[in-house]
Amino acid sequence: MKGNWESEIRRKTMLAVRQIKETASQSGKGADVLKWWTLMATDVITHLSFGESFEMLEHGKQTPYIDALQATLLGGVLRAEFPFVHTILRYLPLKDVQKMVTADDVVNDHGALAIYNMRSSQGNNTNLFGQMLAASDDHEKAALTEKDVREEAGNLIIAGSDTTAVTLTYLVWAVLKDTALQARLEEEVAGLSDQLDMTELENAPLLNSVIEETLRLYGAAPGALPRIVPNHGMVVAGHQIPAGTEVSSQAYTLHRDPRVFQEPHHFDSNRFIDKSRLSALQKAAYMPFGGGSRVCLGIHLAYMELRLAAALFFRQCRGAKLSSCMRDDMMEMDNRFLIAPKGHCCYVTLL
Repeated sequence: MKGNWESEIRRKTMLAVRQIKETASQSGKGADVLKWWTLMATDVITHLSFGESFEMLEHGKQTPYIDALQATLLGGVLRAEFPFVHTILRYLPLKDVQKMVTADDVVNDHGALAIYNMRSSQGNNTNLFGQMLAASDDHEKAALTEKDVREEAGNLIIAGSDTTAVTLTYLVWAVLKDTALQARLEEEVAGLSDQLDMTELENAPLLNSVIEETLRLYGAAPGALPRIVPNHGMVVAGHQIPAGTEVSSQAYTLHRDPRVFQEPHHFDSNRFIDKSRLSALQKAAYMPFGGGSRVCLGIHLAYMELRLAAALFFRQCRGAKLSSCMRDDMMEMDNRFLIAPKGHCCYVTLL
């Protein structure tokens, strides 16, 4: 990951922070960090998936693709929870409704670019699919259809864009609400090398503790992922669960269980500063990226982006403040499987 794409991730992160800094300094309302983090994360994941970026950061605005991506999340919730409603909506001639129910088609169409680049790269590993093919055998290559690539490309973009952007947004918001914490974090990142080497970022105690605490309270995918109990059933905490039963656990509740985390609703920047002091129960319950064999595929990419973006922001935008237009209710979590601030923005200003 580091060797192949670190330079591109670094370039896009630096551009995002530069855009935030310029906008926050020039606009009375400030810069919407959710917007810029979304453009950054989407540019990163499209470059890694397709072999080329959509260059949304350069244009400084959302594209129809981003709109479709956000509509896909809402459509996915409806399809999962109320499949009959989603089917009925397809026949309603309302613009916003049609935009939502056809969003999957737009996302999948962008997956066609991954197919083109995968075929044209000729084994040069210019994107994730090129590397997947290089690591697979001839039978696996033959089994990978165009539909598979389109769908997987869309899945990668959904999983790798809003998730990182929302987490970074809540991180900035939580830190800027605590001036003492902000000063400590700004001091820590100011003391790092000019290059902000990934190894030193991985070992910056306060930076990483703030990231982990943000993931605990505001992880972008805190919802339940159902699983089916296998044949012969299983025993969980003394309870016999029959085979075929649908079960699930979800991070939102686990991360807020007072039996696991003291003062669970409080953002404690020091909670993860010394991981050796975490109990076995805390380690088991902490699952912002899921757990087991189905842990998030992009966990290492996410940490690279979170560390670099947070460090750059608090170094380059020292003294940033939440805009006067921001209210706490605007940052309440709107859960559509992936969470987002209800206000769909987070403005910051620079003097």
